Amino acid sequence: MGAGILLTMRAVITGQIGIDKKPYLQEVCDLAGHRGGHIDLFNVGKMMYQEGPDIRPGRILDLPLSRLASLRRAAFKDIISESTPAEDHPDIIVNTHATFRWRHGLFSAFDFDQMAKLQANMFICLLDNIEMVHHRLHKEHDIDATLKDCMVWREEEILATELLANAMGCADQFYILSRGRQADTHETCLRLVTRPDMLKVYPSFPMSHVVDMPDVLDEIARFRAALAEHFITFDPADVDEKLLLDRAIEAAKSGEDWIDVTPHHYGGREGQELRVRVREVLDIAGDVDGQIYMRDFKLIDQSDMIVSLVPELPGGMPGLSSGVERELQHAWEHTKQVYVVWKPSKAPSPFITETATKIFPDVDAALEFFEAEHMFAAGNLFGH
Repeated sequence: MGAGILLTMRAVITGQIGIDKKPYLQEVCDLAGHRGGHIDLFNVGKMMYQEGPDIRPGRILDLPLSRLASLRRAAFKDIISESTPAEDHPDIIVNTHATFRWRHGLFSAFDFDQMAKLQANMFICLLDNIEMVHHRLHKEHDIDATLKDCMVWREEEILATELLANAMGCADQFYILSRGRQADTHETCLRLVTRPDMLKVYPSFPMSHVVDMPDVLDEIARFRAALAEHFITFDPADVDEKLLLDRAIEAAKSGEDWIDVTPHHYGGREGQELRVRVREVLDIAGDVDGQIYMRDFKLIDQSDMIVSLVPELPGGMPGLSSGVERELQHAWEHTKQVYVVWKPSKAPSPFITETATKIFPDVDAALEFFEAEHMFAAGNLFGH
């Protein structure tokens, strides 16, 4: 196969309850169909309900663990049967969970022997902004969970999925993917499952200290869109809980008990305004910072290269945050290709020049270089 490119992709996609994975993944499969491809989608939860028609909707996790395990094994047995032989089902997605944190406590949601029989060769942990997860969880289930509970569960889900991937010999095919902030990442997920020839890129740019600079935000948005057009991008702005935390801190100083999550360049969707309790957001301050640190480095690790935009801020100062500097250093130390688009008139420091593979004056110059180096994957008959 060469260069580790797989001919068939049997992807197991996990994620905590509240991600709303089923419609998201159905959209991914529908998109594949529109492009002339096909992905078989197996929803384990739905199949478990079909195995137990007596179970009331939304109550399956209240069953005894022994019956849950029995229903899950029956569902996976059907999936293995329906997707065998693998050459007749080149691309499949299994929608499931790695863990559950419910009234029984924390417990696993898979069996190693069945995963081996499934011959899964890609594991993706899907995640979303925590206030959205919290909102959907309580909308769909009768449970009392705090933002802190949701943060802990997300961390457990990521770790369990990664360990499962390692156990199945797929350490290099484990990915964290956000379902998106202002728009769903259907295209990214589809490319990840069906386009192993496409390079994976981590776009790096300043966030928290440019949120009140519309011109800079527009420049960053164009940069992100340009990379997303040509590569599989793992965009750190798709999870922006740091901005939620910053707003909660300001609200607390003003004596407010609630904040509204409203649409912004980096946050909220049109028609999805939520109210979040300030106290609960402040309670996860350490989790937000810790998970950003962990998650962004993992996104870099699962990418082939990092492309960083350093805009020029009002007054001529480089828009170079400590986070961007740390990301560039991490990527360089982990032998990734490091590309920097440097917009300020002030020359970059040695900490940039000595760790960059190449520096460009603007995004167009970077794209021209990538195309000249044949880094863009060839499109199919439908131009994708």
